[in-house]
Amino acid sequence: MDDASAEWPLGRLLAAAARSVERDWDERLRAIGLQHAALIAIDILIRTGPTGADTLARAARVQPQTMSRTLERLERDGMVERAEHPDDRRRRIVTVTDHGREMWDIARHIEREVLPDDPQLRAALGRILHRP
Repeated sequence: MDDASAEWPLGRLLAAAARSVERDWDERLRAIGLQHAALIAIDILIRTGPTGADTLARAARVQPQTMSRTLERLERDGMVERAEHPDDRRRRIVTVTDHGREMWDIARHIEREVLPDDPQLRAALGRILHRP
């Protein structure tokens, strides 16, 4: 940390650090043909299993239209497949493909290079996100 940033209010420091990490991570993801929004969708699908676009949008905290565009790109790039829901033909189920899992794994390695896991930082950020 340079001398000037040592005196910044904590909120400014957190925001600047987040932008710096996100810029670096996004740049590296783009280099492998993956967008950050797509990675979030794939991550949710890997952790929860096949689900509908509306559920994905809620889990990612984005608008359904935003998730729909993300899924269109992912499907076009062969990272997800969408199929009819077995119980409701009006709905579709989204599933990660093997290619999507490979890209997710590569992205996880990139994330560790950009920001190695730090249990104390993780705990502090978790407290910020989950405070009442």
